[in-house]
Amino acid sequence: MNLCAQSEICGGCLYQGKDYADQLKIKESQVLGYLDEKHVRYACYEGIEPAPEVTAYRNKMEYTFGDFVKDGEMTLGLHRRRSYMSVLNTEDCMLVDEDFNLIRKKVLEHCKEHGYRQYNPKSHRGLLRNLIIRKGERTRELLVGIVTTTQGELEEDAFVRMLLELPLHGTLVGIMHTLNDGLADKVTNDETRILYGRDYYHEEIMGLKFQVHLFAFFQTNISAVERLYREALDMIEDVTAKTVFDLYCGTGTITQTLALKAKKAVGVEISGDAVRSARENAALNGLDNCEFLEGDVLKVLDGIGDRPDVLVLDPPRAGIHYKVLPKLMRYGTEQILYISCNPKTMAPNLAYMQEYGYRVERIKAYDNFPFTKHTECAALLTKNT
Repeated sequence: MNLCAQSEICGGCLYQGKDYADQLKIKESQVLGYLDEKHVRYACYEGIEPAPEVTAYRNKMEYTFGDFVKDGEMTLGLHRRRSYMSVLNTEDCMLVDEDFNLIRKKVLEHCKEHGYRQYNPKSHRGLLRNLIIRKGERTRELLVGIVTTTQGELEEDAFVRMLLELPLHGTLVGIMHTLNDGLADKVTNDETRILYGRDYYHEEIMGLKFQVHLFAFFQTNISAVERLYREALDMIEDVTAKTVFDLYCGTGTITQTLALKAKKAVGVEISGDAVRSARENAALNGLDNCEFLEGDVLKVLDGIGDRPDVLVLDPPRAGIHYKVLPKLMRYGTEQILYISCNPKTMAPNLAYMQEYGYRVERIKAYDNFPFTKHTECAALLTKNT
């Protein structure tokens, strides 16, 4: 039986109504298929790890204001499956907790009552674009951000009052208003005003404390990714007295965990918000052997004087750019830890490294996002001698 009445049309999920054991088999088959297709050789495949929780595991959602049918009533939620223009009201979503569903519902009601119009990505007219909700899994702190154009005025005080009156289980620590007049249909931060509280929430992971800003990248399933990171980092041999590069580091979770043992840990990340958070978090955790560099990995690597003893790679879904791979191979590090959120792009990256004398020693899959199409993997590569 489907757990969500919208499972047939919502683009957020793919496998609702399917037995969880069957979901794992499908995802594992896909991972192995990608590896076989690219002729990736591996010494040990360690299976697929089920998720710690299969519902209410997401700590971030980016909802879109729109309509389900052209010129229809305003909606707020996720896009309809295989439909760019159609947005459905994501009611009682099973991937998030009750606070998310309540906030989404009340924000939509509030905006309708005030006569606001949703932004149309074709005509580029309208006020309301997105609603962002983030939560600290361990702290229960909540951030809410509304994204609008400058084509009209949001009554900010009324918006804040409405949110503060909601009977939430978590604690609302920040409310923000972001302006975005870009033509692309994506969340962009042209300017952000803090309407209430602060612009970050606290989280705890891997024994470290983190401040996470509204637009900073941070893992969306804390308990699952904490397990993945612990097991992945345990694959690496002792990093004591070594320099480690953590590329595509986000807010520096792995970088800082490595810094607890390594001589030096260098994180590289293209998102300025994430780098700002990473630096603040390193200071918060009393780590002075972390360095965080902002910019595209392709360009930043040319300016780093140090050479790594170990490489940790955690690229975005597109994988590692073909121009970056030769630079990484020239380092000739004995160990490379590759953490992937997309095994389809991981496979050709691993195959490329094999051609440069690397051997995939261990690889394991993780289902960190039940009911969706996404699977994560961790692979350890060693340099052939």
